[in-house]
Amino acid sequence: MLVDSHCHLDFPEFAPELDAVVARAREAGIGTMLTIGTSLERFPGVLAVAERYDDVWCSVGVHPHEAEKEGQGTPDRLIELARHPKVVGIGETGLDYYYEHSPRQQQIDSFRAHIAASRATQLPLIVHTRDADQETADILAEEYAKGAFPGLIHCFSSTRVVSDRAIGLGFSISISGIVTFKPAEELRGIVCDLPLDRLLVETDAPYLAPVPKRGKRNEPAFVAHTAAKVAELKGLGVADLAKATSANFFKLFSKVKPPASAGA
Repeated sequence: MLVDSHCHLDFPEFAPELDAVVARAREAGIGTMLTIGTSLERFPGVLAVAERYDDVWCSVGVHPHEAEKEGQGTPDRLIELARHPKVVGIGETGLDYYYEHSPRQQQIDSFRAHIAASRATQLPLIVHTRDADQETADILAEEYAKGAFPGLIHCFSSTRVVSDRAIGLGFSISISGIVTFKPAEELRGIVCDLPLDRLLVETDAPYLAPVPKRGKRNEPAFVAHTAAKVAELKGLGVADLAKATSANFFKLFSKVKPPASAGA
C-alpha cells in the first residue's frame, strides 16, 4: 500500500470525475490520500471531500500565495477548525519568494501563526517553501526553540540547507514527481542521503505529474511512479519503499486511521 501524502482533490480539475480519480487511486494501491487546505474560504470544500471518502483525510491552512487576503495573525481559527476528526494536519503554509503573490512579511506572520497552531494541536505542520530556503529554515528553528511541533517539508525541491535543518528538528521530507524530472539531479542526490524513516511520497496533484505521465494532469494514482523512482534511488524494492513511507506517514499523521490493509 502507498499513501499520497499531499494532493488537492477539491480543485476544479477533479470536479467532473472525482469518484473515478479516487477509484483509480485505490486500484493503483493507494490506500490513503491527504487532501490539503490552501485557503480558509475554500476549506468547506476540502473538508467535504475528506468526509465523502473513508480513505481521504484533510488539512487546514492558508497557502503563502493567499497570505495577503487570508493570512492568519493568530492560531485560533486554525485550532478551532482542526478539531474536526477528519482534519489531521496544519497547512500548507510557509514562504514563497518565487512568485511573491503576497508580501513577504504577511507570509512570515501567517507562517508563524500556523506553527503556533501546530504546536498547540500537535498536528503536523505542512511546509511549502520556494526560493526562501534560509528564511524558512531559520523560522522553523526559531519557533521550535519556543516549543516542539511535528512537521514535514512537502514537495521537497530545495537545498540541503532546508533538508538538514528539517531532519535536525525531527521533521519528515515528502518527495513529489519532481524527483523523476531530468533536470533534478541535485534533488536525487539529496534523496539518496535522506534517512528512510523520514521519507514520504506525494503527488501535489493536479500538478507535477511524474515521468512517464509528465505533461498530463496529475492524480493520486500516479504516486506509484514517484515511489518507484525513490525506491530505485534508495536501493530498495518498491514494496519495501511503500511499506516504509506508509509507516512514516501514519506515525507522523497519527490522527489518521490506517486502512485495515495497512495492518501489520
